Amino acid sequence: MANVNPVGWFDLNVANLDRAKKFYETVFNLTLTDLPIEWGKQSLFPFNHESPNISGALVEKADFVSSSNNTVIYFETENCLAEEKRIEQSGGKVVQPKMNIGEFGFISTFIDTEGNTVGLHSRK
Repeated sequence: MANVNPVGWFDLNVANLDRAKKFYETVFNLTLTDLPIEWGKQSLFPFNHESPNISGALVEKADFVSSSNNTVIYFETENCLAEEKRIEQSGGKVVQPKMNIGEFGFISTFIDTEGNTVGLHSRK
C-alpha cells in the first residue's frame, strides 16, 4: 500500500442515539442521516459520495459502557474554538482547550454526552 492515510471510517459507539445525535448536530452544525434499521440503530455523518472522504456513524449499543479511555477520533474544523463554545451548552465537557501543536495546527479534546473522548483539529 502506498503511503496514504488508511483511515476511511469510524463507528462511535453510544448508549443513546437520539441524545448523541442531537449533541453532534448541535456542536458541528450539521445533520446526521439515520441508516436502515436492519443495520442496527445508527446515524451517519455527512460525506460526499462523488469525492469520498473519511466519515462514520454513531452506533447505539445496548451493552455500551462509556469510557474516556477509548480510541480518540479527531474531527477537522475551521477553528476549534467555534465548536468548543457549543460543547458544554450541548451537554459535553471540554477536557483540553485549544492547544497549539506547532506546524500541525491546533487541537482540543472533549467528552461527549455518551462519555467518549473526542478531539478537534484545526489549522488556525
